Amino acid sequence: MNMFVDQIKIEVHAGKGGDGMVAFRREKYVPNGGPAGGDGGRGGSIILKVDEGLRTLMDFRYHRIFKAKNGGNGMSKQMTGPSAEDTIIAVPQGTTVRDLDTGEIIGDLVEKDQELVVAKGGRGGRGNIHFASAKNPAPEIAENGEPGEDHYLELELKMLADVGLIGFPSVGKSTLLSVVTGAKPKIAAYEFTTLTPNLGMVMLPDGRDFAMADMPGLIEGASKGVGLGLKFLRHIERTRVLLHLVDMSSEDPHQAIERYRQINKELANYDPELLKRPQIIVATKMDLPNSADNLAAFKADLAADKTLEKQPEIFPISAVTHQGVQQLMQLTADLLDKTPAFDSESHDKELVAEYRAAAPDKKDEADFTITKDEDGTWVLGGEKLIRLFKMTDLTHEESQLRFARQLRHMGVDDALRAKGVQDGDLVRIEKFVFEFIQ
Repeated sequence: MNMFVDQIKIEVHAGKGGDGMVAFRREKYVPNGGPAGGDGGRGGSIILKVDEGLRTLMDFRYHRIFKAKNGGNGMSKQMTGPSAEDTIIAVPQGTTVRDLDTGEIIGDLVEKDQELVVAKGGRGGRGNIHFASAKNPAPEIAENGEPGEDHYLELELKMLADVGLIGFPSVGKSTLLSVVTGAKPKIAAYEFTTLTPNLGMVMLPDGRDFAMADMPGLIEGASKGVGLGLKFLRHIERTRVLLHLVDMSSEDPHQAIERYRQINKELANYDPELLKRPQIIVATKMDLPNSADNLAAFKADLAADKTLEKQPEIFPISAVTHQGVQQLMQLTADLLDKTPAFDSESHDKELVAEYRAAAPDKKDEADFTITKDEDGTWVLGGEKLIRLFKMTDLTHEESQLRFARQLRHMGVDDALRAKGVQDGDLVRIEKFVFEFIQ
């Protein structure tokens, strides 16, 4: 069963850098060889890469957690540990990546083989060769590897098509797509036959070609989630030209104008910019008995509409008999030639401007936080402090003393005193507990 998935949430965990090593050169005839501990290797990053062969995010349905490998630890004789390979994840063209923690769009993958680093691997920790000095020529200090980045992401696929077919269900979108492209959408005489967007390539005799997609599930209230509209309206955002299909075979001569206005209203409610796209009204099912009279009534209703700045072009077709279809494709290609390429990235930034303004600014975050447990233990936190803690090799006393100096330089000692810490109180950083001494 071919399932279309266009929105998914995943976790990405980059690899930790390898630990630096404490080692000393011990060779015959080399007295006082000095420190020789190597650096750790870089941890693997998580990279999204466009694969033109993919058309859906289905592959992520049962695999949502991605972890890169850690870097190798440093070795003696100043040898650096091996860096881990990056984990590359294939995504379809047109994938937008949003950080769920901040709400920020961090990338828009629309080009062939385009790559986006979504979680950066940690750098390797430094070995003790970096900490030698005149005062301490034989340091027993090394760094642990830097933790890799962890992110919770939402991947959203917005189908890349030059032309989008819009209109109420059963107006002939799938039929037209099957006639002019090699696509084989499901076609039946009931509404909501099409449950997923279908994409096909139109090839014209003059050598021009363009991608066309039908957009299912648009009815009144689509922009508020009625029908399938809210689920697939996002795919219209990237199209450059819209073909608005209107069924002319109804018994009610005014149904066509009502449905035309309803679809445009839903587009405006979802994103007013969509109405600025070039749009051709396609009068469908012109081979049926009432169609000619209904088309005349539709044109009269449009002419009487004072809200329209200019009268849109109306092109009658019958996809079943192929009447006017080839001429419509030529007209569409001509319109595409005059329509500039759509900057989808800037459009997405405009859509999330309010959300991004509300996102936390990391520059304003404190280097550390201080809280107190119910048992009286002081708890230190904060992104910068935790990062320093994780990169500290607590198995060596000199590394512990260096970490204490780093905390003092950050102002942690003074902040604890200001909070009322007493000599002998317990202080905890994650699972590491120590005693505070004045």
